[in-house]
Amino acid sequence: MNALIVYMSHHGTTEKVVTTLKRQFGYNNAASINLKDGFNADLSIYDTVIVGGSIHAGRIQKGIRIFCNQYSEELLNKRLGLFICHMDQEDPEKEFEDAFPEELKNHALAKGLFGGEFLFEKMNFFEKLIVKKITGETKTVKRINHQAINQFAVEITD
Repeated sequence: MNALIVYMSHHGTTEKVVTTLKRQFGYNNAASINLKDGFNADLSIYDTVIVGGSIHAGRIQKGIRIFCNQYSEELLNKRLGLFICHMDQEDPEKEFEDAFPEELKNHALAKGLFGGEFLFEKMNFFEKLIVKKITGETKTVKRINHQAINQFAVEITD
């Protein structure tokens, strides 16, 4: 497998997930690009593309949405995996459904709901205020679902 993982990570949780996936695939078999740093890659050299990001205020990052729309045709010709990092414990499936275009979700071989983290030490004042108001949390919470990450890795490599 020759994979590219395209993601966005604001506070580092999604980057942790990507590192775990790369370890599962073998570091020589997977490259990664954080769209926060821009995108400059040739998708044609990869047989597998994995796209993911974190949910903030119910939406995936704008850069992920733009990437999916801009590269939709190419992604539909690849082995595709899609994932989100989320903190919604009640309806993460809805957040996943809202995160990606329908044609990409239908094409994806693997779909991941990986949990997430509230990293208060990395949040600015307003982020802390919003998280506290919406969730009641006032300190760092870690809920990354490593079992879901492992299952995703198996599904995309089968």
